[in-house]
Amino acid sequence: MIRKKDLPDCPVATTLSLINSKWKVFILQRLENHSYRYNELKKSINGISQKVLTDSLRSLESDGLIERKIFDEKLSHVEYSLTKLGTEFKFVLNTLYDFGLYYKDTFEQKKS
Repeated sequence: MIRKKDLPDCPVATTLSLINSKWKVFILQRLENHSYRYNELKKSINGISQKVLTDSLRSLESDGLIERKIFDEKLSHVEYSLTKLGTEFKFVLNTLYDFGLYYKDTFEQKKS
């Protein structure tokens, strides 16, 4: 996890440092409603490579936004889900989504 003293002074820069790739945003968006196994998550995010997914999951876990739960059953498996902190991040994602819709509508109106 990032130490507080290592975070940027600007709160916006702090938030952007947590989602410094489009893939992290897609991962957080997918985990918004339920947990995913690794392969399910990979299949649900079109175009992401195994390496990028693995690196992004490790980074998001390290930053405290997602958790990795190991199920030790006959065929053990791992599931990823949002932490309480990650759940709070939904508001950021929803704002990005709403702005994207607004921008697309505004952009289309300007072209007409």
